[in-house]
Amino acid sequence: MARALIVGCGCRGRALGEGLLAEGWAVRGTSRREEGLAAIEAAGIEPALADPDRPGTILELVNDVAVLVLLLGSAIGSEEELAAIHGPRLERLLEHLVDTPVRGVVYEGDAGGTEIVRTASRTWRIPVEIIGEGDDLGAAVRAILAGR
Repeated sequence: MARALIVGCGCRGRALGEGLLAEGWAVRGTSRREEGLAAIEAAGIEPALADPDRPGTILELVNDVAVLVLLLGSAIGSEEELAAIHGPRLERLLEHLVDTPVRGVVYEGDAGGTEIVRTASRTWRIPVEIIGEGDDLGAAVRAILAGR
């Protein structure tokens, strides 16, 4: 059974998680705040606290994960916080994924983060799928596992 970790498991992430659960996946979803964990758990997804501004909190959760889904396009915070999440924090996270079982990354974010994810893919041969707001998240996750 494959496991996905959905970072930023709001409404869209929970819908993805429910779909993956129906396909037999194990799914873990994160929230930056305790208040978000109840909605994740109510969707049948294993809840976990993690903050993309602190990559170590995400790395603690990937020891049994095949696909990391970073739904950061709707992340909120100050301009500086968002720049860090889609910039150096994302870069640090991707650098450390090389030493984990993660086989691919699905990323939704900004243009700067997209370039960082593509560079990581080329540098460390991490399969990636870049998605936008209207894209099929389930198809992106399955594409990672299919090696496309």
